[in-house]
Order: sequence, then C-alpha cells, then structure tokens
Amino acid sequence: MRKSTLFFPVLVIAIAALLSSVFIVDEREKALVLQFGKVVSIKNDPGIAFKIPLIQEVVRYDDRILSRDVDPLEVTPLDDRRLVVDAFARYRIVDVEKFRQAVGVGGERAAETRIDSILKAQIREILGSVSSNDILSSDRAALMLRIRNGAIADARALGLEVIDVRLKRTDLPRANLAATFDRMRAERDREAKEYRSTGRELAEGIRADADRQERVIRAEAYREAEKTRGEGDAQASATYAKAYSQNSEFYKFYRSLDAYRKSFSNKDDLIVLKPDSQFFDYMEKAEKTN
Repeated sequence: MRKSTLFFPVLVIAIAALLSSVFIVDEREKALVLQFGKVVSIKNDPGIAFKIPLIQEVVRYDDRILSRDVDPLEVTPLDDRRLVVDAFARYRIVDVEKFRQAVGVGGERAAETRIDSILKAQIREILGSVSSNDILSSDRAALMLRIRNGAIADARALGLEVIDVRLKRTDLPRANLAATFDRMRAERDREAKEYRSTGRELAEGIRADADRQERVIRAEAYREAEKTRGEGDAQASATYAKAYSQNSEFYKFYRSLDAYRKSFSNKDDLIVLKPDSQFFDYMEKAEKTN
C-alpha cells in the first residue's frame, strides 16, 4: 500500500519532467535553448527537440519575412529643399544566436528600434547626396537599392538580413507647403511670360516674313503683268503696222470711222472743233462724193 502511494506521485513527477523537457519547433520559427542565459543549443529546423527541465529555457523567434514601417523622416537634399520621407523595410532573422547577443531579452521589439536607427541613418545619407528632383521622380529604384545595400552590413551585425527597402511617400513639410507652392506658382508664371514673349516674337517674325513675301509676290506679279502688257502692245503695234503697210489709206479711213463711233456713241456727248479740223476730213470726202 505504501509503495503504491509513493509510486503515483513519482510517476506524475516523471511524466511532468518528461513533458517539460520536450518542445516543438514550428516551421515558421527558430528557437534557442538557454541555460542560465547562455545559448547551449540552436534549433533552426522544425520538429521535436529536448531541453533540461527547470535548468534550460526555450526562446522562440519568428523565421518569416518581417515588415517594419519607419516613422516619417525629414531629410535635406543637395538643393536644400526639405522633404518628409515615409519608408518601410522587409527583413528576417537569419542568425538567431547573433540576434540574441545583439538585442538580449528585448527580442523583436528591440530589433525594430535598431532597424529604425539603421534605416534612418541610411535614408538621410543617401537622400542627402542627391537633389530633390531625383527623389521626387518616378524612377527611385536606384535610390531605394542604395539604401538597402547600405543597411545590409549594419543589419548583418544584428543577425538580420534586410531584403527590401521602399519609399512609400515623399512630401514637403507642412510649414513649407505654402511657400513652396508660391515659389512654384511664381516659376510657372515666369515660364508662361517667357513663352508668351517668345510667341509674340515668333508671331511678329512670321507676320514680317508674310508681308515681305506679299510685297515680293506683288512686285513679281506687277513685273509679269507689265511684261505681258508690253508684249501685247508690241504685238498690237506690229499688227497695226502690218495693216497700215498693206493699205495706208484704208487704215486711216478705218481708224477715223472707229473714232467717229466712239465719239458719237452717246447722244449727250458734245464736241467743239474747228470747221477745218482734220477730224472731219473723211466726212467731207463722203459728203462731196454724195
């Protein structure tokens, strides 16, 4: 009876000791076995592991890719145009022993603080070496890569691997927004005035060129018209001369009749001539003939 009374408590203690010595490492985590605060075993692979009850303890760390948002940070680029940058990083714990030695009992929260310090230092250094136009441009991949590469070495000392760094948002400080908008508006007004001035200058040049071309075209047209008119007059004179040479008397008679027709085409016309004027020679000859 006494043996059975002692057997059950001993059995319970043995089972409890056995259970407390067994732990399971999940596939999403890594574990350290600590003995009086010192690392005695590292469990990187998932599965069942053992420890000494009461003497040893297990500390677990997340083995997945972690994300950390950095608080908005004010930077000053090369052109002294202050900007507020909002960034985030993705990282993971690759060396749990080194990580434990670096952050101690602070764990992942302490790591986040260290990561923030590393990223802020790299962001200030990298973005401070370029102009604000480079930061605000759509092609910022090279800057983010430089920040990540700069943070890798510092993070490796903590047992961390920085996988990616991204700039989520880049804005102007609120205190500078109004002044910046006024400056941008003034710059746009100046550019608009320059464009208008250039446009007026070009318009005046186009008008002057059009006027010059008009004068040249008119002069050429007038020259061609005078040339054609002269050629026509020459041909008419030649025709008249040829007709006159064939029968000069008939030519004179025909010209006189044409002059009579034009002179007396309107009944209201009045001509005052001397009676012996040559204008009436063919009329007198016609009258004498009749």
